[in-house]
Amino acid sequence: MHMDPVMPYAVGGILLILVTGIILKLLKQPHIVAYLIAGILIGPWGLGMLTNSDDISRLGAAGVVLLLFFVGMETDAKKLIANWKLAIFGTVFQIGLSILCIALVGIWFDWSDSRIIFIGFVISLSSTAVVIKLLQDSEILDSKVGQGVLSILLAQDLAIIPMLIVLGLLGEGKVESSQLIKQGLGAIGTLAFLAFIISRKSIHLPLAKWLKEDRELQLFTALGICFGLSLVTAWLELSTALGAFIAGMVIAAVKETQWVHHTLESFKVLFIALFFVSIGMLLDLNFLATHWSQAIALVLAVLVTNTFINASILKLAKFNLKDSLYAGIILSQIGEFSFVLAAVGLQSGIINDNGYQLAICVIALSLLVSPMWINIGKKLLKWEKA
Repeated sequence: MHMDPVMPYAVGGILLILVTGIILKLLKQPHIVAYLIAGILIGPWGLGMLTNSDDISRLGAAGVVLLLFFVGMETDAKKLIANWKLAIFGTVFQIGLSILCIALVGIWFDWSDSRIIFIGFVISLSSTAVVIKLLQDSEILDSKVGQGVLSILLAQDLAIIPMLIVLGLLGEGKVESSQLIKQGLGAIGTLAFLAFIISRKSIHLPLAKWLKEDRELQLFTALGICFGLSLVTAWLELSTALGAFIAGMVIAAVKETQWVHHTLESFKVLFIALFFVSIGMLLDLNFLATHWSQAIALVLAVLVTNTFINASILKLAKFNLKDSLYAGIILSQIGEFSFVLAAVGLQSGIINDNGYQLAICVIALSLLVSPMWINIGKKLLKWEKA
């Protein structure tokens, strides 16, 4: 029998993740950092174990869908709705301030309005994956800071809908009215469906009791709901990850499907790793080596700016100063959905290939240094859970 040529690369990739994870665990760094570094080493600008950009994009897309599916399953809809004022007004205010800060820079460099709005959108989104993992590991998800941060994160995830519509309008390509109608109806339908899920005490799926005794069919039922709703939101020209998030909330609301958390736990670990490895693989080391000073300066500027913007919003929401600053630090990195916005910006002609690569570098680096930035901030503030 001949060995599959993919097998050595698969084994090599797994060993790289394992070794990197062990080393960073000894250094008390989260696994997410290990996944990003392993992705850099595996990718076309590292050891070149995987070089096909289409394959990398597909891995990242699958990772985002399943990542948000698990986030949806872990979301308490009642707590989410309790913080709706902070979530909605805080997020709108935060996005507006981000655009304003970029506009001050854009006037100096003579940037177009579309580029200013695009960059403002990109830096305003925090990482749901990084932050929720941090909140869980630190056991502060149920604290006042944890719930405030979670509300803002989920509102930001939903904000990608109007962001995509706005970027479509600002792009060089002509936007069809039918596309806008479809997206608008999709956004209204999504919000209505979310309201339905939150308003119901429980949801019953057909054949759920029968599936309870069959572990294999349970797995495919959950994944069918996940990818099915992702397909619906994709058809409506919204984010596939949004559909996955809603699917996760549906699964969480179905009393007969508590088994999903246990059955899919290993898949959760696998696809979170898959997503962050794919991000590392997108990082062009040659481009970064050439533009390292610009990339590092932008990352530092983003971390500091986002820290104080988010801290100001939480202070206005009557959090104390220390809690506000710590929450601002937690939300300071650029999130995974910004990769989606960067791709849309490139496709619509708002940025060129150079701008796209710079955006990828800044987003990936902000995710990479985020855990260290948060740990340093926590120690300087001497923050502890109340």
